[in-house]
Amino acid sequence: MNDNDLRLTAPDASLYNADLAPLPHAERRWGAFEIFNVWANDIQSLFGYTLAASLFLSYGLNGWAVMAAIILAGLVVMVLVNLTGRPSVKYGIPFPVVVRASLGVHGANLPAMLRAVIGIFWYGVQTYFASTAVTLLLTALGVPEGGQFLGLSSVAWLAFVVVWAFQLAMFWAGIERIKHFLNWAGPLVYAVMIVLMGVVWWQAGASLLPAIGNIFSGNSDAAGSAVGAFFTVVGTMIAYFAAVVINFGDFARFVKSERAMRLGNWLGLPLNVAVFSFIALIITAGTLALFGEALTNPSDIVDRVDSLPLTIVAALTFFAATVGINLVANFIPPAYDLSNLFPRRINFRIGGLITALIAFFIGALWVSVISRIGIPGFVNAIGAVIAPFYGIIVIDYYIIRRGRLDVQALFSTAPGSAYYYQNGWNRRALIAFAVGALFSLASVWVPALAALEGFAWLLGASLGGACYYALMRGHDVSTALSGVP
Repeated sequence: MNDNDLRLTAPDASLYNADLAPLPHAERRWGAFEIFNVWANDIQSLFGYTLAASLFLSYGLNGWAVMAAIILAGLVVMVLVNLTGRPSVKYGIPFPVVVRASLGVHGANLPAMLRAVIGIFWYGVQTYFASTAVTLLLTALGVPEGGQFLGLSSVAWLAFVVVWAFQLAMFWAGIERIKHFLNWAGPLVYAVMIVLMGVVWWQAGASLLPAIGNIFSGNSDAAGSAVGAFFTVVGTMIAYFAAVVINFGDFARFVKSERAMRLGNWLGLPLNVAVFSFIALIITAGTLALFGEALTNPSDIVDRVDSLPLTIVAALTFFAATVGINLVANFIPPAYDLSNLFPRRINFRIGGLITALIAFFIGALWVSVISRIGIPGFVNAIGAVIAPFYGIIVIDYYIIRRGRLDVQALFSTAPGSAYYYQNGWNRRALIAFAVGALFSLASVWVPALAALEGFAWLLGASLGGACYYALMRGHDVSTALSGVP
C-alpha cells in the first residue's frame, strides 16, 4: 500500500483532524529498537517491578514457576499486540480510528473514552511511582522530608509536582523527543538493575541461597491449586499489559514496517521479560536475606542499601524508565482518544493537557486511597473493563473484513457508508461488549467466581470476540470490502 491509498477525500470534520489522519509512510521513523524500548520501559518501570516482585510472594508458588508464568504471559502479549498493531502499521491510523470499523464512526467513542479513563488513571499512578525515585534522590542529597499531607511528605509532594511537570514538557516537545528519551532510558535501566542485583548479592553473601530457597520452595500443597495459581499469575501479567495491548496501534502507526514491529515485540516481550524476571527474583530474595523482609519497591531497596552513588544513579534511572512508559502507554493514547471525541475542538496536545490535569489528582491520592485496593486485584479489574473490545477488534478485522479497511469510510458520516451502521453505532458490537464486560468484571468482584481471578481479561476478550462473531455473521460487509486494498 502506498501513500496515495491513504489520502483522504473530503473527510467529515466531526471525525477528522491532522492527528487522527493516516500517517504517510515517509513520516514513520520507528523501528524494532524503538518498539523494544517501549516494552523495556514498561516492564522495567517501578510499578512493573513492584507487580512482578509481588507475584513471587503472593500465590505460594515455586519461584521458577512464577518466572515461567511471567514469561508465558510475555509470549501471549506478544501475539496479542502483533494482531492489534497490524492494521495501524498498514493504514497508519491510531486505535480510536481503527475501532470505528467495528463499533461505528460514532460508537468508537465508547471504547476510546473507556480507554482514555483507564489511561489517565494509569498515568496518575505511574506519575506517583516515578516521583518516589525523585523523592529518594532528594532525601539522599539531604533535603528534609517535612510534614505529611494525604500520605506524602513535603519532599514527596515536591517530587510529584516536578515529575508531573517534566512529563508534560516532554509530551509537548513531540513524539520524536519521546522516542529519543525511550531509546536511552530502556537500556540504561538494565545496567542499573544488574548493578543493584550485584550489590544486594554481595551484601547478602552466604545468606542469599537460603533466602532464594525460601522463595523458591513455595507453600502450595495441592497440585490443583498450584496449577490454578500459575495461570492466575499469567492472567494478572496479561491484565497489566491490557491497556497497551488494545491501543498498541497508537504507536505501531509510527513503525516503518510490520516486520520491524514483530521483531521489536519479540525482543521486548518474552526475551526481555525472561531476563528482567530473573533479576527481580534474585533481588527480592536478597532483600529477604539482608533486611528480614522481601521488598518489592526498588526505591525502598536502594534506600536500604545505603550507597549514595548507587542511590543517585538508580533514582535517575528508575525515574527515566517509569516516565518513558508513562508518556507512551498512558499519555499518548488518552490524548488520541480525547481528540477522537471532539476532533474540531480537541487536538492531540489539548487532549494531553486534559490527561495531565486529571491524572494529577489521581496520582496525588494513590497513597491515601487508591493503593488500598491491592495491586493484583486492581490490575485485573481495570483490564476487565476494556477486554471485550480487543476480541471485537480482532474478529472484525481478521475474520469479518479479512484484513481490509475502507480508509475513506472511517472518516465519513454519510448514511449507508461502510461503518455508519445505525446512526454511527454498531448495536451488535455494543451487545458483544456488554456480555464480555459483565462476565469478566464478575470474575474479579463476585466471590462465587473467585476461582477465575486473574483470567478476567482473557475471558472478557474471548467472550466479546465470540459474541461479536455470532452477531455479525449475517451482516453484509460487502460494501466495506468492495474495492478496498
